Amino acid sequence: MASADKGTIRDAGTGVRPAYNPEVMSLVHPLSVDLPIDISVVLPCLNEEAAIAGVIEEAWLGIGTTGLRGEVIVVDNGSTDSSVVIAEERGARVIHEPRRGYGSAYLAGLAQARGEFIVMADSDGTYDLTKMKPFIESLKQGNDLVLGSRFRGKIHHGAMPWAHRWIGNPVLTALLNLLFGVRVSDAHCGLRCLRKSALPRLNLQAIGMEFASEMILKARRRGLKIDEVPIEYRLRAGESKLSSLRDGWRHLRLMLVYSSTFLFLMPGLILTLLGLAALLPLAAGPITVFGREWGIVTMVVGAAATLVGSQIMQLGVFARSYGVLYLGEHEPLLERLWPRVRLEHGLLLGAGLFAVGLGLLISLGLGASSSASVISRDSHTGLLGLTLVGLGVQTAFGSFFLSILGLRKHLLLKRTAAETTSASDEELVSATSQ
Repeated sequence: MASADKGTIRDAGTGVRPAYNPEVMSLVHPLSVDLPIDISVVLPCLNEEAAIAGVIEEAWLGIGTTGLRGEVIVVDNGSTDSSVVIAEERGARVIHEPRRGYGSAYLAGLAQARGEFIVMADSDGTYDLTKMKPFIESLKQGNDLVLGSRFRGKIHHGAMPWAHRWIGNPVLTALLNLLFGVRVSDAHCGLRCLRKSALPRLNLQAIGMEFASEMILKARRRGLKIDEVPIEYRLRAGESKLSSLRDGWRHLRLMLVYSSTFLFLMPGLILTLLGLAALLPLAAGPITVFGREWGIVTMVVGAAATLVGSQIMQLGVFARSYGVLYLGEHEPLLERLWPRVRLEHGLLLGAGLFAVGLGLLISLGLGASSSASVISRDSHTGLLGLTLVGLGVQTAFGSFFLSILGLRKHLLLKRTAAETTSASDEELVSATSQ
């Protein structure tokens, strides 16, 4: 809680902070909406009356150190304490976002930010906003997103729970680096800075804590320049809203959803290969390996694994295609294959698999026998035929579905061509009139 000492504000766990100074604020806060804004500090807030005053004051002082004009935006996410009143008294512009969620609050604040440089931080006093200048300087040097790194800086004693410091954050950061080729040391730091001009390219949508991961992975996929700045992480004031298991799962879920290779393609490929390894050697009948006979049961498992694995891989191709066509993702391999591989190629492959499988089944029907050994062999061959028929049907209908997804690609290409033609016609008319 704030002390009664004049000239300072003391928040629990965060130490002594500079008191509210209207003269300092007037130097950096544009009192007219007509004046340009360089920096927007966006602070999501939910019942942070114990810390919000000091955080806002540090934000004003931090803006002052840059020599630029700025604003402080507090996004109230449904506070029931005096956070809003305190924020307004200290010169912050308060925005109300009724939809609960870390991402929801930031999406509302980012939409209202007027500065080209946007500083994002928590309202709990854990980050020292008087030291925002290195973040701004990094953006000026050409970077698009600058992350604070608590692990490369200093974590005050007791500021981060043991499980978060040694398990949660390192594991999730390592996974993000692995899945998306990012090289950051602290993917979930709440202090970060980005260019407002990068927001349309990021197209952020997450409404929960996974918003932090979404920003980084999309920045990496869009080719934005990412930098890190070592920072201090202090004890928070007030009660934490973080739910370790729930929020950790949301981060993991988002990373898997955006990484179709690891969610679909790799598991599907492994399952398909294992299935084929069990299916093909047994096509002619039972075999003995390691002193044990492997028969029809093993082959049934192999057939199921092959069909399920191929379906999972197909879902991965669908997911990647959807990401490129509808979410603005870039997939060089798919983009190279699209001009060369058409619906007809998929239909031919599916028809070929179907025909081979059907041929095996027909041959078995024509050569039916009552011999036990022949029936056993035929069962194996018949299962291979049924598996090929299933793969053929999957391939054919999957090709149709990909073709439906690709309709957007053709529409976009036609629209681009039409706009280019229209622009050329306008330039020709303009040149002729002159």
